[in-house]
Amino acid sequence: MKMHPPIPILRSYDEAATRAFYIDFLGFVVTFEHRFEDDAPLYLSLKRGDCVLHISEHHGDASPGAAVRIEVDDVHGYCRDLNAKKYKYARPGVQRQPWGFDDMKIADPAGNRLIFCTETDD
Repeated sequence: MKMHPPIPILRSYDEAATRAFYIDFLGFVVTFEHRFEDDAPLYLSLKRGDCVLHISEHHGDASPGAAVRIEVDDVHGYCRDLNAKKYKYARPGVQRQPWGFDDMKIADPAGNRLIFCTETDD
């Protein structure tokens, strides 16, 4: 049996802010979105490269304040690209970790922490 990477479900409260953060700022694309009715909470699937995240407004799907580590090829380059966008709510930086990774931590509008990281050579 082959196991696939997990897909985190992150809590969301504000659809417009969530879309601005994940799509406009981080560069994810929508792979599907679902509502049981027009006025029901949103369940959203996002993807960038091989990274898939699910975002849910449904109470009970996830707790705000979760943390997700996402490995990227070049965290420094991604950081430069994000800061060039002049996003109003985040100016991320990269920090070297003693366990051999460079990490860039960014909080989403619901307080979830995304930690983009690249393994260092030393």
